Amino acid sequence: MTGETPDDQPPPPEQPQPGQPPPAYPAPPAYAPVYYPPPQYVVQAPAQSTNGFAVASLVLGIIWLLWIGSILALVFGYVGKSQIDRSQGRQSGRGLAIAGIVLGWVGIGLLILRIVLGVLWGI
Repeated sequence: MTGETPDDQPPPPEQPQPGQPPPAYPAPPAYAPVYYPPPQYVVQAPAQSTNGFAVASLVLGIIWLLWIGSILALVFGYVGKSQIDRSQGRQSGRGLAIAGIVLGWVGIGLLILRIVLGVLWGI
C-alpha cells in the first residue's frame, strides 16, 4: 500500500438499519414562481361608415335641381345629422350633413329672392 492509513479514507455511507425507512431525499431547490403576463386583447372599434343621407344632402345641396334639390337637401341633411348623432360614433358624415343643410338653406333663400324679384319686376 502506498502509505494510506485507515484514517485517510472517507467513511462509508451510512446504511439504514433493517426495519428503518431509507433517509429522506433533500428538498428540491426553491424556484421563483414563473410570472406570465395577462394576455393583451385588442378591441377594435367597428368600422365607421358615412351616412348616406348626409352624402345625398350635400349632393342635392350642390345641384339644387330647380330648387327641389334644396328642399330635399334640407330634409336629408336633418335626417342624416340626427342619425349620425344617435349612432354613438358608428357613423360619420356630420360635416357633410351640415354642409348640405347650409346649401339647402342657400337654395331656399335664392328661390325666395327670385320669387320676390319676379313679383316686383315681372321676371
